[in-house]
Parts: sequence; C-alpha cells; structure tokens
Amino acid sequence: MEQAQTEAAIVGVRWRMLLLVGLSLSIGWGIRGNFGHEWGAAIPGALAAMAAVLLSQRDDWIRRIAYFGMFGAIGWSFGGSISYMQVIAYTHSGHSLSVWYGFVCLFLIGFLWGAGGGAGTALPAFLSRERLAEFFVPLTAIFLAWWGDSLFEGRFVEDNPVLSRWFDWYDSDWTSALLAIAVVLLRAAIRRRLDQAERLILYMAVGWWVGFLLFPVALHIRMTPPRGDNWAGSLGMVAGMLLYFQRHNLQGLTYATLITGFVGGLGFASATLFKLIEITSGLETNWHSILEQSYGFINGLGVAILMERLRPRAPRVSDDPPTHRWTEAFAVSFLLLLITYINLQKEVKDWTGAKAMPETLYFLTAHGWFDLFYFLTALTFLWLLREHLRRPLPCVPPTWLGKGQMLYLVFLWWVVIGNFMKALVSFAPQRLVTEGAIYVNALLCTLLLLLWARGTKRFEITPPASYTPLLRRTLALGFAVMAVSTFLDWGLVRAIYGDRFAGSRYAGLHIRFGPRATLDKK
Repeated sequence: MEQAQTEAAIVGVRWRMLLLVGLSLSIGWGIRGNFGHEWGAAIPGALAAMAAVLLSQRDDWIRRIAYFGMFGAIGWSFGGSISYMQVIAYTHSGHSLSVWYGFVCLFLIGFLWGAGGGAGTALPAFLSRERLAEFFVPLTAIFLAWWGDSLFEGRFVEDNPVLSRWFDWYDSDWTSALLAIAVVLLRAAIRRRLDQAERLILYMAVGWWVGFLLFPVALHIRMTPPRGDNWAGSLGMVAGMLLYFQRHNLQGLTYATLITGFVGGLGFASATLFKLIEITSGLETNWHSILEQSYGFINGLGVAILMERLRPRAPRVSDDPPTHRWTEAFAVSFLLLLITYINLQKEVKDWTGAKAMPETLYFLTAHGWFDLFYFLTALTFLWLLREHLRRPLPCVPPTWLGKGQMLYLVFLWWVVIGNFMKALVSFAPQRLVTEGAIYVNALLCTLLLLLWARGTKRFEITPPASYTPLLRRTLALGFAVMAVSTFLDWGLVRAIYGDRFAGSRYAGLHIRFGPRATLDKK
C-alpha cells in the first residue's frame, strides 16, 4: 500500500512538473519573441529552471534557487544568437527539398538552443559551491567586455562602411567569442592559473571558433545565406562543452545537454509544423507568436523531463558552510535587475515611436529618464539586499522554499508586466494571442506554484555508477527521433500544401535550392 502511494506521488509530481515548467518556459518564450536575441532568451531559461527546482522537492536544489535561475538563463541565452526566421520560411516555400531542409535545420537549431539550456540549467545540480563561485568573476568581466564592444561598434563601426564590412564576418558574433578567450587568458596571465570555470569557458569559446572557421569559412557551408552563421559557432561551442564534460567526469551534464537538445530540436520543428497546419483554418491571428509559445512549452517539457531524470540521480550538493555569500546576492540581482533592464529598456523606442511619450522631457531624453529611474530602483534593491544579508528583513520568507517562490513570482510578474507595457502603446486584437495568453498563463503558473510547491522531502538518491548506458540510449533515441520527425514533418506539409507557398502573411518566400533559390534575399 505504501509503495503504491509513493509511486502515485511520483507520477503526480511528474505531470505537475511537466505542466508548470512547460507553461513557465512558454511564457518566457512568448516574451522573448518581443525582445529577441540572447538577453531575451534568458527570460524563459530562468523561469523554467526555477519552476523545475521548486517542484523538485529536493531541499539542496531549492537552497540554490538563485543559482539555477541565473545559470539556466545564461544557458538558454546562447541560442538567441542563431538566425532562424529564414529557416522557418523554407518550410513555408512549397519547394520540396527546401521544405525538408528547413525542418532538418530547425531540428539542428532547436538542438543547439536546448543543449546550452539544459547544460546551464543542470550545472548547479552537479558542481560544488566553490566550483560555481568560480564562474562569477570571469563571467562579469566577459559581460563588461561585451558591453564595451557593443558601445564601440555602435559609435564607430555602424556608420563606417569600411569597418562595418570588416566586423560583419558572415554576420556572426566572432568578436564576442574572441573577447571571451581574451578575458580568460588575461586573467590567467595575471593570476598564473586557470580555474575549472575558466577552462569550461575556453572550451566553449575555442569550440565556437573551430565550428565557425570550419563550416562557413573553410568549407563554405552556410545554412541561410546571406543571413548570419552563428549556428556554426554554436555547433562548435556545444561540441567544446561536451568535450569538457566528458574529460572532467561530468557525464551527468552531458546527459542533461543531450536530453534538452533533442527535445528542443523536436520542439522547434514540430511547432513550425503545427503553425503550418493551423493557418489552413483561415483564421487571422498572430500565428508566429503561437509558434513561439508552443515551442517554448515543448522546451519546457524537455527541462521538466531532464530535472525529473536527475532528481533521483544527481548527487546531493551542500551549501554549508555558505561561503561566497555574495554570489547568491549577485545571482538574485542578475535575474531581477540585469536581465529585466537589458530587455525592458528597449521599450522606450516603442513608446516614443508611437508618440505615447516625448523623446525629450525637460533636460533628459526619455531613455535617460528610464535609465535614471531604473538606477534608483536598483540602488534601493541592492541596499535592501545588503541589509537582508546582515539581518533578515521580515518581509522575506524565512524558508528557502518561500524565498524561491518569492524570487520566481517577482521575476515572472516583472517581465510579464514589462512585456505588456511594450505592447500597450500599439495594441491590436492580434496581440491578445500574445499578451493575453501570457497573462492568463502567468496567473495559472502563480496558482499552480503556490498550490503544488508546498515542501521538501528526503528520498533516496542513487547516482549511477556510469552514465554511459543512459548516454547511448539517449543518443540512439535522439537521432531516431530526428530522422523520423523531420521526414514526417516534410511529408505532412507536402501532403497539405504540395508545391503551394503558404503565403506572404506568414513568412517571406525563401527557397534554398534550385533555379528559383533566393540565396541573396534578406
């Protein structure tokens, strides 16, 4: 009887985990579509990681909720550099080979996006507190270097035709990969040693260069010419990351990378198929947002499956004594201040463009006022955070579960309300599919989290002697899913559309092969 109750409880946790994490990542992905790129992709990564941890019932994971949120955000952010709209357009083209090619490329892009996301999400489940703390200083230095590079390119490169051509190397992020290597090597030269965190960063950055120099540069293999080729760098980066994990006996992280990678590949291709089926209804709505939120939900299922698989397998981690306490404050600030600011500051252009706000108010531009008020908000938050570390504030829950719920909900509603403010100045009926769905799902996530995440419990944790059998099964199943799903996606689209273009309202006409190929079309 007791065993049956235990099995029922496990099943209950699993479907609850699938629903809450799926909705969390779906919300974040819908918001990401409005802000774009790497920092936009950090939002769903943070939400999904925190939701999964809060339902895990593992007290050691919940204690690290801020770490999971931060590294989950960083892991999912890497895929935001990959160009994919033209790949989606291939599946809409009505050209048979281009349709198949589009679904294969979507699976690859989804794999690369999910692989980084899974690795980042699982990192705090395997590394000691000291190893996690090693990431914070080099990551901060790299972020500052990237910020400086963006300022330099914005001021001196964008309006200079000569420099623009030189920097625009296959429209890739080669400067970011180069700066990451330079920062790590400079720190190593000063300190005369390399931490394990810096070694991982080097593996990833050097891997990025290997992939980029091999495919578009040496072999002239380009996924969507003339669009960017960050996919090649990302492929090398994931390969470098996996090589590091295998060399340093972190097979659990390899396992995490593969699970979310294959689910992500299946999700991106499937969500595009769903869109192509849905538009045959003749209804006029924001089908691309539905694609994004569907893809986000499937990615969330991947994170949920990963964390459920790791829950009884990942070794117990300890934060006693709580050394490097500043890293916890950093992680919380990274989530609530940095991610939100970098995304939400883009709204000012929407507000002024829609004439909802003057471009200049008194002695400051609208953006200047936004920065000033965000700075004051950050100053207030950091002051209170410092005081809380010295003497806990009464408004902060005393338990780690309560703290984790508070962090998740504050971040969730911060980005949901901020996203609505972006759309409000030019709202249209079709925006209900985006902002309306996001708002309702956020209410549902709030309800489910507070009702379901009620506590922790001790259960048997049995790390496997070797992950090799799991890795072999995951690889075999993943490649089989890739082959079957891309063939079925192609076959269903061909059966529905034949040689007919799905329509310019849903994607531009892009053909990859043949005499009608649009290889020079932006």
